[in-house]
Amino acid sequence: MLFAVTTVLAAASVAPAEKTPAAARAVVERYYAAIAHRDFGRAYRLWSDNGRASGKTLHGFTRGFTQTADTRVFTAPPVNGDAAAGSVFVTVPVRVEARLKSGLRQRFAGRYVLRRVNDVPGATAEQLRWHIMSARLTPIR
Repeated sequence: MLFAVTTVLAAASVAPAEKTPAAARAVVERYYAAIAHRDFGRAYRLWSDNGRASGKTLHGFTRGFTQTADTRVFTAPPVNGDAAAGSVFVTVPVRVEARLKSGLRQRFAGRYVLRRVNDVPGATAEQLRWHIMSARLTPIR
């Protein structure tokens, strides 16, 4: 599996919604860029339902990163561009490297599932953007 690390500029977060799987991949990269810049509110809002799909409140989400000094994500090309009931889903494979404030290094592998509403009449601009639906990360050595 080919992974690439990407540096994402802050301006990318205001780009218009794109339909491509590559745009979903860019959301995961922006998510980790926001975490690296300690902009937890922006990272939280990349989850569906204005962050609620993360399973945490914004406060709880932010607390989850209090010991994180830095983090990087390596993404692979998206897979499974499935459509169902007016939505499109894409899976983005990732490898994550994090360093805690204690100096401990952590590595994870897994995937993010992103969703956007298909181009249905009445869909809002927000619904047409890719959002993180779920994440599954497993520690690796």
